[in-house]
Amino acid sequence: MRTFFLFLLSVSILCNSQAQDRKTENLIIITIDGLRWQEVFWGATDSLMNDMEYVKDSSALQKRFAAETPEERREKLMPWFWSTLATSGQIYGNRAHSNNVNVTNRFRVSYPGYSEILTGYADSRITSNAKKWNPHPTVLEWINNIPEYNGSVAAFASWDVFPYIINEQRSKIPVNAGFRLAQGNALSWKEQYLNELQPTVPSPWSSVRLDVFTHNYCLEYMKRKHPKVVYISYGETDDFAHDGRYDHYLKSAYQTDQWIKALWEHIQSDPFYAGKTALLITTDHGRGTSPKDEWRSHGSIFKNSDQIWIAAIGPDIESKGEVKIAGQWWQNQVAKTAAALLGLEYIHPEEAGAVIEEIIK
Repeated sequence: MRTFFLFLLSVSILCNSQAQDRKTENLIIITIDGLRWQEVFWGATDSLMNDMEYVKDSSALQKRFAAETPEERREKLMPWFWSTLATSGQIYGNRAHSNNVNVTNRFRVSYPGYSEILTGYADSRITSNAKKWNPHPTVLEWINNIPEYNGSVAAFASWDVFPYIINEQRSKIPVNAGFRLAQGNALSWKEQYLNELQPTVPSPWSSVRLDVFTHNYCLEYMKRKHPKVVYISYGETDDFAHDGRYDHYLKSAYQTDQWIKALWEHIQSDPFYAGKTALLITTDHGRGTSPKDEWRSHGSIFKNSDQIWIAAIGPDIESKGEVKIAGQWWQNQVAKTAAALLGLEYIHPEEAGAVIEEIIK
């Protein structure tokens, strides 16, 4: 009995020590809709930048994003990724090094992808982007049901399907998505201004607002409410690709990188978040590659649209930069990894993908 008691005591001491060593108290999950791994790791593609079917001013685009090497090109396209994140975090998915990240759902469109990211499970019943309530609780809902985090989880998205993906009816998580306005009685002056501005600015799409509103609604909410867990989904890259505008797709990728930089800099300046917050960043699906026109599309019939990437940065994330070792990682691993960064073991009714152990120190 005494030996068993000492064993329990040693386990308790070990767990307490690990808890004390862990610095991450807050988490931001970020997705960039349909941003290909090719642009993330290689930068802009010449054949698309030079095709007047997809761009309006090829010479201006070349001047802005072209360079001699893939390393230079990607830094022009996503400078924060390839400076701060690549220095202090980790980036997976460069298939030139056989470093592979794939979705597990066979549909390779947005709702199945986002559900897989957030639940850790590919549900064969979620086959399209139809507005149906997600039958599975997401990791956001699971965390929100923990007393320490209850009421401190929020989501922001440009696409108006996210209230269904996160199932706001069941989860009770506030979701500012699509063309929704900020809610509450103590809104900041900027939130009030955004509420006035958004209805007056036409979006190119009926179901997706411009990311500038999603980003600023999220940032203002973080300043005002200090949620511990935030999900933010930027959507423009996918929609500009579907429109066949490679120039807008590239400019949106660059701007999204700058918005993530702004979030990161705010985190470092706010005592609530500074030194205690991790970012986990990924995408919902890849895009076609061959023939050339298939960069506009994705789905089960488009080759390579299951290929994605994952990045992470935070106080408990080892600084490895671009991970070049050969290996295979999966979209369904994001949910458990997100929880593990907070020191939690995510339990899902179905078998969720395993924690990406390499990410966490």
